[in-house]
Amino acid sequence: MDTEEFELPRSRKANERLHALIPGGAHTYAKGDDQYPENLAPVISHGRGAHVWDVDGNRYVEYGSGLRSVSLGHAHPRVVEAVRREIDRGSNFVRPSILEAEAAERFLATVPTAEMVKFAKNGSDATTAAVRLARAVTGRTRVALCADHPFFSVDDWFIGTTPMSAGIPATDLTVTFPYGDLPATEELLSRHEGEIACLILEPAAHTEPPPGYLAGLRALADRHGCVLVFDEMITGFRWSEAGAQGLYGVVPDLSTFGKALGNGFAVSALAGRRDLMERGGLRHPDDRVFLLSTTHGAETHSLAAAMAVQTTYTEEGVTARLHALGERLAAGVRAAASAMGVGDHVVVRGRASNLVFATLDENGQPSQEYRTLFLRGLLAGGVLAPSFVVSSALDDADIDHTVDVVAQTCAAYRKALDAGDPTPWLAGRPVKPVFRRRA
Repeated sequence: MDTEEFELPRSRKANERLHALIPGGAHTYAKGDDQYPENLAPVISHGRGAHVWDVDGNRYVEYGSGLRSVSLGHAHPRVVEAVRREIDRGSNFVRPSILEAEAAERFLATVPTAEMVKFAKNGSDATTAAVRLARAVTGRTRVALCADHPFFSVDDWFIGTTPMSAGIPATDLTVTFPYGDLPATEELLSRHEGEIACLILEPAAHTEPPPGYLAGLRALADRHGCVLVFDEMITGFRWSEAGAQGLYGVVPDLSTFGKALGNGFAVSALAGRRDLMERGGLRHPDDRVFLLSTTHGAETHSLAAAMAVQTTYTEEGVTARLHALGERLAAGVRAAASAMGVGDHVVVRGRASNLVFATLDENGQPSQEYRTLFLRGLLAGGVLAPSFVVSSALDDADIDHTVDVVAQTCAAYRKALDAGDPTPWLAGRPVKPVFRRRA
């Protein structure tokens, strides 16, 4: 592996085309070329299974596919066949398709803790609908979100709390609470007694919930009269087919799903208690809530994809396979890093089905420079990995190859640590955090 000789001339030109036409050069900030080493941001030609090919002709083992949405691998045959079948029958009509009822029944059978569901196209629509519904049913305006979770919505109530708050006038109705700290959350609810409409959080992320934590949140929400919302965009299917709520046995009032639900096709879901969800319908005497109304929210091929995904997960034991693959990968990466003397600097974290890595400097602090070095080595070795989030399409050979590349990259990492300066290994500016005030 020679990172000095690894170049992507066609991708570099394609990135220039993208930036000339599309703000940021991508349709998701996390996919931007600023997230990759300078001039080493592959532009993808196509993918199949656990592999993708860039426009330069390089093949990569890919992790975190589709920002964690492609959990079965690209062009999964059962999903593709279901989509193809529905496309031939029309995708959008002036009235609901019978497939909408079938997809809802399938979802509620998979996530039995929910009583009603409404589909949309992206996660932000679903989480914002949950917030709107919570405000309507409680008559309160404040939203309390978990400060330790990185993303909830593109809408003002969340983005206004990030460094990228330009264009948003105020977010004084959003407050935050720390994950895993019930006393701090209770203090927040007491300080804003009668004002907080909902608590919204990912039920789990890079750490497991402390014992009793989710049940404690459930009790706090009940005691203070607010709605408990689980954002299951990531935990849905990766933790269990029924999400984290199905695994941990704590039932939220509302929950939102997406990402793995469609294996790359655009579909998300808001699900929850019937008495709450009906406020967005026609069968109640109260003020109507404009819950979710999307032209493309019930495209038949996306709902067919979701149904095929759920069938595949349950019939093929996909969640268990994701965990097994992730455990093998985590063990291999940790062993490789330790063998190269950087086990305290290249750190794998998270549930086996949702692994991330941290790159730490000489002082044990997170480092964008060392992340750049690490990503350069992975890319040169044919591994495209902004995270180590696995798909079920990976096989043992893919993971063995990844571990070999990690080992080679960790050798360079050790040299940089010994030199006390990773700069000679970067060949350009470091990668940047997504949320920052200036480009």
